[in-house]
Amino acid sequence: MKLSRSGVAVASLMATSALILSACSDNSDRGDSSAAPASAVPDIQCEGKQNLQASGSTAQANAMTIFSTSFAQTCPGFELAYGGGGSGQGVSDFVQNLTDFGGSDSPLEGDDAAAAQERCSSEAWNLPLVFGPIAVAYNVEGVDDLALSGPTLAAIFSGEITNWNDPAIAAENEGVELPDLPISVIYRAEESGTTDNFQKYLTAAGGWDKGDGKTFNGGVGEGKQGNPGVGSAIGPTAGSIGYVEWAYAQSNDLSMAKVITEQDPEGVALTAESGGKTIDGATLANGDESHNMVIDTSSFYKPTESGAYPIVLATYEMVCSDYADDATAQGVKTFLKVASAPQNQGADLQAAGYIPLPQEFQTKLQGSIEAIQ
Repeated sequence: MKLSRSGVAVASLMATSALILSACSDNSDRGDSSAAPASAVPDIQCEGKQNLQASGSTAQANAMTIFSTSFAQTCPGFELAYGGGGSGQGVSDFVQNLTDFGGSDSPLEGDDAAAAQERCSSEAWNLPLVFGPIAVAYNVEGVDDLALSGPTLAAIFSGEITNWNDPAIAAENEGVELPDLPISVIYRAEESGTTDNFQKYLTAAGGWDKGDGKTFNGGVGEGKQGNPGVGSAIGPTAGSIGYVEWAYAQSNDLSMAKVITEQDPEGVALTAESGGKTIDGATLANGDESHNMVIDTSSFYKPTESGAYPIVLATYEMVCSDYADDATAQGVKTFLKVASAPQNQGADLQAAGYIPLPQEFQTKLQGSIEAIQ
């Protein structure tokens, strides 16, 4: 299946964020204190377990605010408690049977997939609900317009480039007055799917020999917990740079670098439209018939179309294809039906910092949700 964003409007984005979500969630960790708009979804049959537990990706926390609020309004008495902690925590909790499903910015692979299958006594599926851009945010006083290539970013995040007036940065930013200022790298301290996707981008773009994975391998900088930690650390730290989910860069009012690609030597700014262009050519790694809907993101990192922003991740819900008890299966299905409904995959989701699922992809996802037993 090749994805297309037909029927999905592009809007300007606002940011909200949350780590613990439920019908009456505590919003103290939000980047924006306003509640995400949400409403009841019609024609949903509310079945199964009423109090669901999930944890994981902080990149998708804003989306879960919308989904969980709509879930509670659609099914009075039902709620989702979503604890963040990062993708690594989401995988760990899910495979230990501490949660009903988990959130991750990277699909289950290798030992994690095997552990999930053992927990489920069936195949575990990766079901993507949204796409989320990763911003390269920085704090350099007086530098409001910055463009960086993949190889230069790789050199920065591995400690090879240590000062903002380095010739490699200057060559990509002619006419910009770069200060003699040490670079302070800020990265995710915990296991993170955002880290995994960022390192996959660096590898694909060239110059990064540290490998990918959920643990940051650069060997330089200061680690912060979750997207909220990274986002809040860059603002007060002069000379800092970090990778962070877009909504957190916006909510902290951070400068964001353009990313140089082969198609755009002047750099591509992160916008809803530039992120949307990236997902236009995405395909399913396991083919159209599989309910395990892993996205082949290899085309994201080296776009062939001008104006496509190259650092975009798919956020997944990890579920059992066949749960041990029917109540949990039906409860998870009910929540996912609400989350994937067209009204929750539009303007509200864009306003929270995401690129909604293409229309035809929603149909495929809903088929996979229905297949959960």
